[in-house]
Amino acid sequence: MQEVTLHLEQNTDFHIKEAFKTLRSNVEFCGSDVKVVAVTSCTPHEGKTSVAMEMAKAFAEAGNKTLLIDADMRKSVLVGRYKTGAVKYGLSHCLVGKYRYSDAMCQTNISRLYMFFSGPVPPNPSELLGSDRFVDMLNVMRTAFDYIIIDTPPLGSVIDAAVVAKRCDGTVLVVESNAVNYRFVQKVKEQLDKSGSRILGVVLNKVDLNKKGYYGHYGKYYGKYYGRYGNDADARPASPSSHKPETAERAERVTRPEMTDRPDRIRHLGETEKKTVNERL
Repeated sequence: MQEVTLHLEQNTDFHIKEAFKTLRSNVEFCGSDVKVVAVTSCTPHEGKTSVAMEMAKAFAEAGNKTLLIDADMRKSVLVGRYKTGAVKYGLSHCLVGKYRYSDAMCQTNISRLYMFFSGPVPPNPSELLGSDRFVDMLNVMRTAFDYIIIDTPPLGSVIDAAVVAKRCDGTVLVVESNAVNYRFVQKVKEQLDKSGSRILGVVLNKVDLNKKGYYGHYGKYYGKYYGRYGNDADARPASPSSHKPETAERAERVTRPEMTDRPDRIRHLGETEKKTVNERL
């Protein structure tokens, strides 16, 4: 077994961490029979490889023995992006029968996270991914790992993702916000349906949280509030003088997003109900 060191970004934004924890939980709630998940996109540069890596990392950090397979053998970016150094053997070596799975598998510096890199570019990636060797490899890995995440090429460009998705328990589709046509996404979804793959859901990637609108304000509010729990500096106990008086707490409750963004809740109340609300405030 090979050993590699992944150089990941340490200062990950709080919103990003919570988003991938939510994604991990959503996959877990899809059922105990969902262990092998393919990740694809419509076009290149939508961030599917980063989503696959972060999702695999999230599963590993939760205590699951996780395997990330780089099945984007046409244009892999994992080795260069995470600066792993030299990797001798990869997935293509195994699928052509040159090396055993144990030789090509890599143990990473992240606890419980293992990887298969793509290896040299083969002339027939679709045929290799659809071969019996690939199916046999997945069957063997199912017994050894809790979750297997497979990074596949964009389905809008090549058919490889549909070939892989057919062998998986489910597929996650990554879509870049405000970058892909709705009909194109529908076309990719139909292709996955034809392959018999179960679509677990869609990840909307590269969302601008600073964009104006109700959901942007909602996210910023709760990100600011819950973000305190991820900061050690904010975990210090407050002095007795820092406690807000009861009237200030009441005023703060009125300024919550659900009250300020929905004034019609009070506007359409009857006179008796208005009086009751005013008494509570």
